[in-house]
Amino acid sequence: MKFEVYCDESGLEALTRKDAHLYTGIGGIWLPAENRDLLKKGLNEIKEKYNIKTELKWKKISPAHLDLYKEVIDFFFNAGYIRFRVILIEAGKVDNMRFNSEDAELGFYKFYYQLLKHWIFDFNDYAIFTDLKKNRNKGRLKELEHTLDRSNLTSDVTQVQGLPSEQSLGIQLADILTGLVVSKFNKKATSTAKLELIEYIENKYLSKEIAPTSKWEEKFNVFKINLQGGW
Repeated sequence: MKFEVYCDESGLEALTRKDAHLYTGIGGIWLPAENRDLLKKGLNEIKEKYNIKTELKWKKISPAHLDLYKEVIDFFFNAGYIRFRVILIEAGKVDNMRFNSEDAELGFYKFYYQLLKHWIFDFNDYAIFTDLKKNRNKGRLKELEHTLDRSNLTSDVTQVQGLPSEQSLGIQLADILTGLVVSKFNKKATSTAKLELIEYIENKYLSKEIAPTSKWEEKFNVFKINLQGGW
């Protein structure tokens, strides 16, 4: 079966400036490639309803657009073909000197690998799209593609490609969900609209506060990576 994965990150600055906030997050949505048009149709209908011409983003959530973003959340949870996974990285415990030869960019893509590899299953093809960003090493995405492809001999990672977020509704949805989870853990959301959207998910769909989930949670998977080692 062919799958597509759309990814974005939130709080990236904390990986190089440890006092920025506690957590960095990298999140992605997974869907069968055959359902791509359903995702585009659903999100475009919401945007048209509210006469929104620009991209959907966590940073753009405001009281004036709260109903719009509630409908985006409803769309995600009601679309049985879409899954979301986010990896939370406690930035203060990242040791790039010891593990990444002082290369924070290399460390970032190692975390990307951890996000993706656990949801690459046997006998499937995966096309992965990340929010386009400038890398010091221009071969990072190709390295990630090759490493993921080698990690499971019966699946095929056909591409890892950067896309401008304004061109991808999948990346926009990943941005919203990732930003929401990271804001919850960093306790930095001061906007009443953002706080209400967090509570909306918790009360309507999760029936609990957003927290790390089990490895097997399929719809809304929150993976808080342990950087301390031990049992």
